[in-house]
Amino acid sequence: MLPDFNALAVFALVAEEKSFRAAASRMGVTRSAVSQTIRKLEETMGIALVSRTTRSVSLTEAGERLYAEAAPALSDMRGAFEAAANLGGRPRGRLQLAVSSIAESFLSGPLLATFAEQNPDVELHVTVTDEEFDIVAEGYDAGVRLGEVIAQDMIAVPVSGDQRQLAVASPAYVERFGAPAHPSELAARRCIGWRRGAGLAPYRWEFAENGREFSVAVAQTVTTTDMALMTRLAISGAGITFGMEDCFRDAIDRGELVPLLEEFCPYFPGFYLYYPSRRNMAPKLRALVDHLRRRP
Repeated sequence: MLPDFNALAVFALVAEEKSFRAAASRMGVTRSAVSQTIRKLEETMGIALVSRTTRSVSLTEAGERLYAEAAPALSDMRGAFEAAANLGGRPRGRLQLAVSSIAESFLSGPLLATFAEQNPDVELHVTVTDEEFDIVAEGYDAGVRLGEVIAQDMIAVPVSGDQRQLAVASPAYVERFGAPAHPSELAARRCIGWRRGAGLAPYRWEFAENGREFSVAVAQTVTTTDMALMTRLAISGAGITFGMEDCFRDAIDRGELVPLLEEFCPYFPGFYLYYPSRRNMAPKLRALVDHLRRRP
């Protein structure tokens, strides 16, 4: 049985979008055409690949297996096609990135704005997420994460300098309650914490002393999934919060927040753009990598 590569490509789009309608929109065809292609692929293979309801689309076990095996190869084929099609021309097409919400240097605006201006034929789609997943399996071209959590088989390009996490509070809070001298004192303080998602445990605050790393279970009177809300609450005097220094830098420079416990907050490798090692890199991704390497 020879595989129908066009049908596999349609199936991959449905798997990425989790929607027949969205996949049809990306391809510029009707929803019915996508549905018929998937049905013929299933008939050819003799097994259901997609579970359909009136409200959602999900993959069956066979569909999950097929997508996991086929997605990297299809991505390589797209890259090879784009590389050949764009010889002598400009990078083009949709460039999908999954970026950590705390990658402030990447998300601040200027870097992406200049890339978009220099590459007008590239559609830049940035998903800001702190979920951990396989970017290849989910259909992304690249991701941006802290270097320490990137898999060893990925190619990584730095997008920031070294980073550190920092405890901060408003000057009014410090004047009223004083600054803690050691992280262990945080258990008795009002703290504003972060959690990656609903139902998940709040993030533990991590410090280091004399070369030894340790975490502190602070008394988090407020937790949120939004770093911006954490910052606003801290500026308003609601308590001490903790996160990436870059996220607080503007408020610190304006005098709205003051750093605390700096001697217990060491630096570590920062953020990287990462992507799978492929023989044929799509010109749109190559353009972004080159743009990052040219930045001051």
